[in-house]
Amino acid sequence: MTAFILLNPYANRWQAGRQRAAVEDAFRRAGVACTLAVTEHPRHAIDLVAEAVQAGYAPIVAAGGDGTIGEVVNGMARGAGDAPWPPLGVLPLGTANDLVDNVGLPRDLNAAVAAIARGRARPMDALRMTVRDADGNTTVWYSVNNTALGLEPTITWLQQEMRWAKGTLRYLLATLRGILRHPIWQATLKWEGGEYRGAVNLVSVGNHRRTGGLFYMTPHADGFDGLLTFIYGHAPTRRRVLQALPHALRAEEGHIATVPEIHEVHSPWLEVGLTPASPFHADGELYVLNAVQVRYEALAGQVKLVVGD
Repeated sequence: MTAFILLNPYANRWQAGRQRAAVEDAFRRAGVACTLAVTEHPRHAIDLVAEAVQAGYAPIVAAGGDGTIGEVVNGMARGAGDAPWPPLGVLPLGTANDLVDNVGLPRDLNAAVAAIARGRARPMDALRMTVRDADGNTTVWYSVNNTALGLEPTITWLQQEMRWAKGTLRYLLATLRGILRHPIWQATLKWEGGEYRGAVNLVSVGNHRRTGGLFYMTPHADGFDGLLTFIYGHAPTRRRVLQALPHALRAEEGHIATVPEIHEVHSPWLEVGLTPASPFHADGELYVLNAVQVRYEALAGQVKLVVGD
């Protein structure tokens, strides 16, 4: 079979595009036949990958950051329909590379290609989100790392507008700006065995622990357990949100779930209703700006993640 490489040249502030020749050379030296396509605009990867899946390419390789992986996964879902998804390989050419670090994939380009050449895949969960917006439209999206409503996607929107800053600094500065805005939503949350009605600052749903290069929003998430993990909470003041922020930077003792206002839950599904509407993101990409209802589902073992060893 021939691998299909989806390269996002914008990843890591246009640095990924400069590695095209190195990527093609690494696959050639590894003896892996491949076809490489380059994205030209947001969501272009979804269309390109859907066509590649229908054409029978395997594995599908995401060359970029976490947003690129997210679009590739959505393209795989669209192209495969009801059939199994082809294996997913990852070349970590992004800024944060959260998924790569969360699951322990190699950061080095040649090592990542060597893992793809060896071909062993591990079944990993995916998240499916059915989103209804304030205009009554319903769309379906997929995620493999992190997705959220409320403060987190508001921060995503702010960091995309903050073009003068780079890397994790941009994520951190956007976080501070978002906290100072102190948005609050009225929410209804339902999950297997529980529910909550009341105010929230955020609802963050994780397949894995880390997002944004810095933030362990779901510190006990496990992308191989068949469940999604989510946190929700309401801090009534900006000061209290700022006091909680350092806990989001900790993976172990003192993590975000130890903050009294934050609750962490594991469940196979979650339903969220929000007033007013909220931005919605998946793997760092804003897909809906005015979501009012989302159903999240864990798809156990849906992704055949190429891990090599």
